[in-house]
Amino acid sequence: MSNLEKDPAEVDCSSAPAAGVETMEPRDVPLGGPRAMRVRRTLPARHRSLIGAWCFVDHYGPDEVRDGPGMTVAPHPHTGLQTVSWLFSGEVAHRDSAGHEALVRPGEVNLMTAGRGISHSEVSTPATNSLHGAQLWVALPDESRHVEPAFAHHVPDLVRGEGWEARVFLGSLLGETSPVTTYTPLLGAELSLAAGAELRLDVDPTFEHGVLVDTGSLAVEGERGAEHHLVYVPPGRSTLRLAAYDEPVRVLLLGGPPFGESIVMWWNFIGRSHEEIVAFRTEWQAQIAPDGAVVADSQEVAEGRFGVVIGDHLPPIPAPELPNVRLRVRR
Repeated sequence: MSNLEKDPAEVDCSSAPAAGVETMEPRDVPLGGPRAMRVRRTLPARHRSLIGAWCFVDHYGPDEVRDGPGMTVAPHPHTGLQTVSWLFSGEVAHRDSAGHEALVRPGEVNLMTAGRGISHSEVSTPATNSLHGAQLWVALPDESRHVEPAFAHHVPDLVRGEGWEARVFLGSLLGETSPVTTYTPLLGAELSLAAGAELRLDVDPTFEHGVLVDTGSLAVEGERGAEHHLVYVPPGRSTLRLAAYDEPVRVLLLGGPPFGESIVMWWNFIGRSHEEIVAFRTEWQAQIAPDGAVVADSQEVAEGRFGVVIGDHLPPIPAPELPNVRLRVRR
């Protein structure tokens, strides 16, 4: 998914030490124009930009889209990151300029590696009545951020215990390991708890974790996580305790070791300097508007770093104007 904010902020994505468990509230962000799809964004936040290498968390729905536009995210570029798409309801078609085309459905994960540069589109299918899910970004470390674009689709097994069930889509948890390639150690899992259930998870003590609450509310290491909030847990724990209150709860558990690098993230690009971001934007605009005006059909996009999204005829999304200040790398 693209970050379609009209005036995307420069984000300080430096990892910062945390004193303890804390709750992060979402902010409401419209994506697009007057009939914009709205998302709840918890990362990046003013005081915390990453959890492990996770640097972007959008949570949306459930939205009834039977008679509405649903998700229509036209071709747009990315660099230096991986996108992770996870659905609770609905169906979304992915196309990218590396030639990949795939659907993502509930209980499945699509992971796209942008690397040195890619463009893609995401459009909900006509069969979708309700759209509900999360769009997540992972920052690539400096040594891997120029890899060739790639794509993976995986259907994790459902594992169950007393009062809980889980699907592990990235990393390892509960005896399950995802085969999907990441460039830093990561954890991504959907967990559901019955009302009143408690789950103690064995986790890597070098990881920091984020628990995104989709439905219901629960205690995370004693900290109450309300619906749509993200509970942050710093490194140092070898077990993570989740306890549902008097209603069922569903969460996404994200984790990884502190990223340890400073990055510049603006619009859909992750780089290491102001100059890199400016260059990425210039290259994208040159591809989509070779004669000065943005092409009306993405098949008319010129060849270049970001390629052409095969089979997509929507007009590509132009980059917003850069702010009138230098984008800073913060350490």
